[in-house]
Amino acid sequence: MRVRQILLVLLLVLAIGAFAALDGGRVLNFEQLKASQASFAQWHAQQPLVVAALYFLAYVVVTALSFPGALIITLAGGAIFGFWPGLLIVSFASTLGATLAFLASRFVLRDWVEARFGQRLADIHAGLDKDGAYYLFSLRLMPVVPFFLINLLMGLTRMKTWTYYWVSQLGMLAGTAAYVNAGTQLGQLDSVQGILSPALVGSLVLLGLFPLMARRVLAAVQKRQVYARWTSVRPRSFDRNLIVIGGGAAGLVSAYIAAAVKAKVTLIEAHKMGGDCLNYGCVPSKALIKSAKVAHQMRHASRYGLNDGLPTFSFKAVMQRVREVIQAIEPHDSIARYTGLGVEVLQGHGKLLNPWTVEVALNDGRVQRLTARSIVIAAGARPVVPDLPGLEDVGYLTSDTLWDAFAQLDEMPRRIVVLGGGPIGCELSQSLARLGAQVTQVEMGTRLLVREDENVSQCVREALVADGVQVLTGHKALRCERRGAEKTLLLERAGQTVAVPFDALICAVGRQARLQGYGLEDIGVPVHGTVDTNAYLQTLYPNIYAAGDVAGPWQFTHTAAHQAWYAAVNALFGDFKSFKVDHRVIPSATFVDPEVARVGLNVQEAQAQGIAFEVTRYGIDDLDRALADSEARGWVQVLTVPGKDRILGVTIVGTHAADLLAEYVLAMKHGLGLNKILGTLHTYPTLAEANKYAAGEWKRAHAPQQLLRWVKRFHDWRRG
Repeated sequence: MRVRQILLVLLLVLAIGAFAALDGGRVLNFEQLKASQASFAQWHAQQPLVVAALYFLAYVVVTALSFPGALIITLAGGAIFGFWPGLLIVSFASTLGATLAFLASRFVLRDWVEARFGQRLADIHAGLDKDGAYYLFSLRLMPVVPFFLINLLMGLTRMKTWTYYWVSQLGMLAGTAAYVNAGTQLGQLDSVQGILSPALVGSLVLLGLFPLMARRVLAAVQKRQVYARWTSVRPRSFDRNLIVIGGGAAGLVSAYIAAAVKAKVTLIEAHKMGGDCLNYGCVPSKALIKSAKVAHQMRHASRYGLNDGLPTFSFKAVMQRVREVIQAIEPHDSIARYTGLGVEVLQGHGKLLNPWTVEVALNDGRVQRLTARSIVIAAGARPVVPDLPGLEDVGYLTSDTLWDAFAQLDEMPRRIVVLGGGPIGCELSQSLARLGAQVTQVEMGTRLLVREDENVSQCVREALVADGVQVLTGHKALRCERRGAEKTLLLERAGQTVAVPFDALICAVGRQARLQGYGLEDIGVPVHGTVDTNAYLQTLYPNIYAAGDVAGPWQFTHTAAHQAWYAAVNALFGDFKSFKVDHRVIPSATFVDPEVARVGLNVQEAQAQGIAFEVTRYGIDDLDRALADSEARGWVQVLTVPGKDRILGVTIVGTHAADLLAEYVLAMKHGLGLNKILGTLHTYPTLAEANKYAAGEWKRAHAPQQLLRWVKRFHDWRRG
């Protein structure tokens, strides 16, 4: 805590102590006010300006320090000055005092609250930034809510001081008027409880609810305007509670949740159930990575005390294993399983005709139209194919098409070019090189994995090069050429042209949301790379939701499933309770060897956002289990709030990094710091101990050195 904050706290403590010592509670009570009414009136008649000024000052002090008695002083204002002068003085004095209390709370407490609970308060801040004035106005209109409590709590938010002042000025006016008016009739009152009748209290509460009710009315009007062009086609009843377009991760989870709560739901998938993850992405790529890693271990068996050997294998058998892994997982996402769960599954292409109607072009040639109260768009994403001259002539593969293409081959292509230095490109380059291909990886940027810190990118590059990948960063693809059977990719670097011959070209330059052909443009749903959604995953039409890759901004299976819960629950129950999607803690992983896993901020992101941080690093090369496994490489890097153990982000490089990251994801999700991780028992010997040791490094760096020096003296004294 800064010196000025400490001084302010001391002044507040002294003021409260003085109030207690002078028995302020005895002075500021109803009986004392009635007894002193005549004296105050006489004093005011003799020196009206002095009395008004002192009264104003006293009111500001009592309100700013949150002392009890503001109600009594308000009554005094009406009794001494009359209704209109009293209302004017009390209104400005109470607002000024409330604003000072607001600023004091902000100055003394907000930094501490932000440091301890900032991550949990992110959504609250976002909501108050948008609707804070409405909520404050509502609270100010209701005298049943203690005003001093509002002052203190709102000071912890990011509301602008001017906004707080003028909203409080207006919001407190009704309650102030009621109390000042009661003060003008002080002689007729027997107690404070007699001031506000139940009818008046009820009226003020209703008045306080008015801004929130007005917002709901405004939202209803806007909703009506959005649907205005479709009024004539809105169904009077619906065939389904929910229609889901897309059978990938987001679509499957949406349909599953709807069926679990007994809603009538239809899932539409034109191609393969399980989407990209099962058929083209996560599952086949990890199966290939495993085969490639085994081949790599065979070549380097001497690391484990065995003889190095050259792996002999059939590439067709490797690809058959990939197919078998997909087939083993397929039942989890199959039509039979979801039908058994109560989901109607239609194989075909769904297109929106209006906000409630979907036309399904079934794969058997029939066309079916369905209506639903709500619709979830979960169409996924597809690979980006660069606009490269000659690309169509030489032929190319993508992360979607290479699995079927490779499955048809008896031998793996000898020379492979991988375009793209992102996670997909790096995973494929390393795996194919480990299986014996001559792989050239081309990246236009200056480094691989550009979203990671530079040391991570360098580590991955070194690992790929060690496995035989020729990594060409800073090379721009110009065009492709074919001369007979020879295919060549021409690159440009520093004004020089570089020719790279290849037998297979894989485009892995990114993925883009599938937005065309679903009727979004026909009914006017805005899209900008992804479907435009609000915090509840609603599109322009509140009954149409988007989840997964089409909603963005992440293209991970786990985020698609995460968003699907919110989309489905809001679609089915949003008229009663809606949930804002929680994007605070999103983990990611790139499954190269060594793996790269991250959650939260890394160094380059924290610097770009101007966020202060400390870095703690633990080298996995010092970990017992990693040494035993001959996997002693990589590190755990933790970013924390300066001087605090609150975690801002974690990057792990090493074997099973994605698995190790889960502990930090849990900690960040639930606001647990490094001290909690350090105090958690970890099994020995395991890789998970790296997390505990990283926390230990932080603790060592923040050890109380002065206290330890005193402890040393104590032990010296104990020895005599």
